[in-house]
Amino acid sequence: MIVVTGATGNVGRPLVDLLASAGETVTAVSRRPAPGLPAGVTHRQGDLADVTGLKGLFEGAEAVYLLVAGLGDELSPDEIVAAAVAAGVRRIVFQSSQLVGTRTDSVSHEILRRFETAVRESGLDWTVLRPGGFASNAFLWAEQVRSARTVAAPFADVALPVVDPSDIAEVAARALRDPAHTGRTYVLTGPVAVSPREQVAALAGAVGDAVGFVAQSAEEARSQLVRFLPADAVDGMLSVMGSPRAEEQRVSPDVERVLGRAPRPFSAWAERNAPAFV
Repeated sequence: MIVVTGATGNVGRPLVDLLASAGETVTAVSRRPAPGLPAGVTHRQGDLADVTGLKGLFEGAEAVYLLVAGLGDELSPDEIVAAAVAAGVRRIVFQSSQLVGTRTDSVSHEILRRFETAVRESGLDWTVLRPGGFASNAFLWAEQVRSARTVAAPFADVALPVVDPSDIAEVAARALRDPAHTGRTYVLTGPVAVSPREQVAALAGAVGDAVGFVAQSAEEARSQLVRFLPADAVDGMLSVMGSPRAEEQRVSPDVERVLGRAPRPFSAWAERNAPAFV
């Protein structure tokens, strides 16, 4: 049995679908109800912050996909991983972030560094996934596109190789099922760097209508983002978006190495998710 935490998210939900379609017994864990799961998938409501309840969630699992909602500052990595060990789990695949490797001084990603250490020192088989920026961050523009056919964003022409969450899910499914990925750390990106202006153009093509682009200042973007994200996370995000390091702009070969195909481009993500912007 495979337990998927964060099972209703942009990575967790396609991962549940992939594992179920491969014939795996899956338990999907999320804080909220999860309607529409594939037949045969068991849903359990749970929270990684509730350490006392984790052993019950992990009981009987061969493998766990460990995804930390937000940046999880209230979580205890050592206790969470210890609960998996106590429940008899044999393999953990942990979703971390590329910034753990590229921004080693980032305060907002310290919790992910602690989780990586706990997973690697657990004695279990492990794989760490370090995705870069998500294509699905473009959902932040959905209301602007629907209501005004325009997007306001900073750093209009700074390009990053954003990754499709479905590619992360496919890599995760391989790592959960195949011991050949044990002890590996994979950096996951898209196939080419794309700027916010280019992403908006791709969205326009997907919805079949013109979408304007309005260049924001970093300060304007920050004032909007801190309304629903922690300030440390926003500052880290804007730092990467505005002043990316060479490694953060580089296309990683790891998606293709694992899946045997190129990563999906942002335009494919936009086409698949066009209904959210119409």
